[in-house]
Amino acid sequence: MKLRIARHTSNLSKIVDFYTLVLGLEVLGEFQAYEEYNGVFIGKKGLDWHLEFTTSTELPNHTFDADDMLVFYPKTTEEFSSIMQKVEVAKIKKLVPKNPYWSNNGFLIQDFDCGNVVVYFKGLN
Repeated sequence: MKLRIARHTSNLSKIVDFYTLVLGLEVLGEFQAYEEYNGVFIGKKGLDWHLEFTTSTELPNHTFDADDMLVFYPKTTEEFSSIMQKVEVAKIKKLVPKNPYWSNNGFLIQDFDCGNVVVYFKGLN
């Protein structure tokens, strides 16, 4: 089984930059003018999951709550540190998660749609 998480956005270029330049994911594909939608697939090659972000003339109406989030698990200390450094360079504000578990070995940030993103690395302690 494969997994695709799809979300509509009005900030497509900023979303692509966030997930690729900050989190280190890759653009796996994109499409233009398909049934009035443009979109991009973001993830890592060879894995059975990816994110899809679409845009159209219709504006999104998201209502995320504090427990809605994407959680990314870097595999190495170097990968975690690299992401943390990119977050700092980009001046992305770290937030306090509602669930304190995510603060133990990770941090919470938001993408340009105010979607919560946790970067969590169990190997810290």
